[in-house]
Amino acid sequence: MAFEKVAFVASGSPKAQEALKFLRKRYGGVEPTEAEVIVALGGDGFILETLHDYLDRGVPIYGMNRGTVGFLMNEFVEEGLIERLDAAAETVLNPLQMIATCADGSKIEALAINEVSMLRQSRQAAKIRISVDGKVRIPELICDGVLVATAAGSTAYNLSAHGPIIPVGSDLMALTPISAFRPRRWRGALLPAQAKVEFEILENYKRPVSAVADSTEARNVLTVTVEERRDVSLTILFDPEHNLADRILNEQFTP
Repeated sequence: MAFEKVAFVASGSPKAQEALKFLRKRYGGVEPTEAEVIVALGGDGFILETLHDYLDRGVPIYGMNRGTVGFLMNEFVEEGLIERLDAAAETVLNPLQMIATCADGSKIEALAINEVSMLRQSRQAAKIRISVDGKVRIPELICDGVLVATAAGSTAYNLSAHGPIIPVGSDLMALTPISAFRPRRWRGALLPAQAKVEFEILENYKRPVSAVADSTEARNVLTVTVEERRDVSLTILFDPEHNLADRILNEQFTP
């Protein structure tokens, strides 16, 4: 790849804004609407936001870490940026689509690059029925919540909830409970990426649940469906020596 039109965007943190000024001064840049590649300066949350913001453009995003963890980011180095962009390896992601029906009759649709999660809204545990491809698999999950994660998102909230790490390209997604009370020993499942997962909130009138697709939240939901959007592709660029597949593999050997 040889990129000529590069745009720079940054989170609101002082560290990211300082990097933005420096890189624009050194490399120039165009508006994101004209760019062939967008360099995002910030943390993992910001690159997810950038991917959502420019989804319709279909341009690759190259993150440089000016945040904290930076799992989806490349190292911030001021020199040789254009050469790094040209040598970068592509990782193509397909997001999950959430369709949530709320108690007030509204319907909320959103895409998630990391995960779609159901979370209890009150002091009482949620009760959720889970179906996969039209077949009920868990008649009643009593829990703090449950989530569906992509391979790219499997090392985020999913891993914190003790879900499995999924290699990129494995064509799988994780279904992971959050603090399950019943069935107590259910630890979740690995599902084909093509599976359609349906959640029905039981006793929603006294056990309300919210559904969150990355940063989009639906409150007091009745039903939620989650499935992969194969017709939507997102491209993230990584330095070849630190590509996403290697990072996810390395996480499985981190003590």
